[in-house]
Amino acid sequence: MKEETNSKYSMIWYVYEVFERMAYYGISSNLVLYLTEKLHQGTVASANNVTNWVGTIWVTPIIGAYIADAHLGRYWTFVIASVIYISGMCLLTLSVSLPSLKPPACGANTIDPTCTQKASPSQLGIFFLSLYILAIGTGGTKPNISTIGADQFDVFDPKERFQKLSFFNWWMFSIFFGTLFANTVLVYIQDNVGWTLGYALPSDPKELHELELIDYKKRKQFMMESTTTLRFLNKAAVKNQGLVTPWTLCTVTQVEETKTMLKMLPILLVTFVPSIMVAQINTLFVKQGTTLNRHIGPHFQIPAASLQGFVTFSMLVSVVLYDRIFVPITRKITKNPRGITLLQRMGIGLIIHILIMAIASLTEHHRLNVAREHGVAQSGGKVPLTIFILLPQFVLMGFADAFLEVAKLEFFYDQAPEGMKSLGTSYAMTTLGVGNFLSSILLSTVSDLTKRNGHMGWITNNLNESHLDYYYAFFVGLNCINFIAFFIVSRLYVYKAEIDFHDESSSQELVSVEDRL
Repeated sequence: MKEETNSKYSMIWYVYEVFERMAYYGISSNLVLYLTEKLHQGTVASANNVTNWVGTIWVTPIIGAYIADAHLGRYWTFVIASVIYISGMCLLTLSVSLPSLKPPACGANTIDPTCTQKASPSQLGIFFLSLYILAIGTGGTKPNISTIGADQFDVFDPKERFQKLSFFNWWMFSIFFGTLFANTVLVYIQDNVGWTLGYALPSDPKELHELELIDYKKRKQFMMESTTTLRFLNKAAVKNQGLVTPWTLCTVTQVEETKTMLKMLPILLVTFVPSIMVAQINTLFVKQGTTLNRHIGPHFQIPAASLQGFVTFSMLVSVVLYDRIFVPITRKITKNPRGITLLQRMGIGLIIHILIMAIASLTEHHRLNVAREHGVAQSGGKVPLTIFILLPQFVLMGFADAFLEVAKLEFFYDQAPEGMKSLGTSYAMTTLGVGNFLSSILLSTVSDLTKRNGHMGWITNNLNESHLDYYYAFFVGLNCINFIAFFIVSRLYVYKAEIDFHDESSSQELVSVEDRL
């Protein structure tokens, strides 16, 4: 009966996440095209607006996690944020529906750089207001929903603890299942039926009536013993003469919780660079697709953003293979319940990121050569290559996510102290947010620097005259440097104590885990 109840609790959160990701990726997947084709923004401006918004989406969870852990609790923070999220979706649907909230079309060529029908400040204001209301709502939902789901498993029950090892694999599976629908069905509707219907369909994804308060079971929290790491912080728990207040004296548990969160910061820092790579999926990768032949047969044209569906599909397949085949095999070899450590799993993902950008650079170099050979470089016309030449970089991104993103989410949740699980989960979200902001900074900086002394520049509105191949090659070097940094900090990291169940009759004792990468 207990196992059935836990399965029911977990399933509710899985289903919720499927619908929420449908809503989010239904917007982000095609947002760069809406900004360029409907609001008539340039390539750099539209790409930066997308990454700035996505960055905000993934940074606000820090605030939501603080509110949940320190004030309202996870459940009520989640419910209130969900209402805010729905409000943003409704306003966004209105902004793409009402003619008064959109600029006039520029004729047949909606991406003509000479188009003067720019969106007015009020039109842009309402559109971006709706997007940032969504960001506020996401800040309260994202750090809490996976934490609530993971909290349903009792770590002192050997069977539930074993089930929890697969929770984050299937959690990411539910995320990418919703993403697959958004990147295929919703994107097709937006491109071929209309933006109004494409945004309206996922505008009510929150089945809040199913999320009763009783569904969230609180687990015990545990007192932590003082440790020798970061010993200078121990002074905060030493009682001195004078008035004692929460601002002048901390408990040992509070000090140790702070130490735990600080120990994870080096790992957090080295996950920023791969998040910059993820930002390219919604921006430059999609813009590349618009320059290629997207026809499948005489009557069907695949939306450029639909290639993101291959990221999702490869990730779904990878997660199943990882959980059902890779983990059981490696578990027998390493004797680790997870097969390999979380940091080892992240390291594999980082290596795949290096490969992705190398392939992307070579593919773009080939595309530019073909554009010049067929005389479409200056005109910005379609390059006579199928859009599926971009497929390897999208498919590999799904493989990378199955290793890096799943391990990152599980690592920051697992290593966070009991009273700061939402904050720990928000670390994983923050890496994506910072990565998007860094992408905006790098894109603008590289664009400006390469335009000096009268040069064309690496990134222009006409991608056929740009040099994205150089830009992607720069990312190859950046990823290599970052991997070296990751290897160093991961070797120095010591996992926190775990519960040992080798002897189930006398288990529930804490053992020190000195497991390193």
